[in-house]
Amino acid sequence: MAHTKSQKAASGNRDSRSKRLGVKIFGGQKVKPGYVIIRQKGTKFKPGGGVLLSKDYTLIALREGIVEFRRRNGKKYVFVV
Repeated sequence: MAHTKSQKAASGNRDSRSKRLGVKIFGGQKVKPGYVIIRQKGTKFKPGGGVLLSKDYTLIALREGIVEFRRRNGKKYVFVV
């Protein structure tokens, strides 16, 4: 007896939707308060001055300014200057 009922797609052939992670505003670009700078899983980038880390690890601008990426002790930080 055949393992599939008919010639259609397999029942387990679905995939999850992508989560649209990544950098949304790059270094040197202007931001206003509330703009999402980075969406991430875990703290690949850490918040610097003028940046808020939300509970799902999204980095959000707290003030108006220009986004700046810096490295300190091998860790990546995001600042709004």
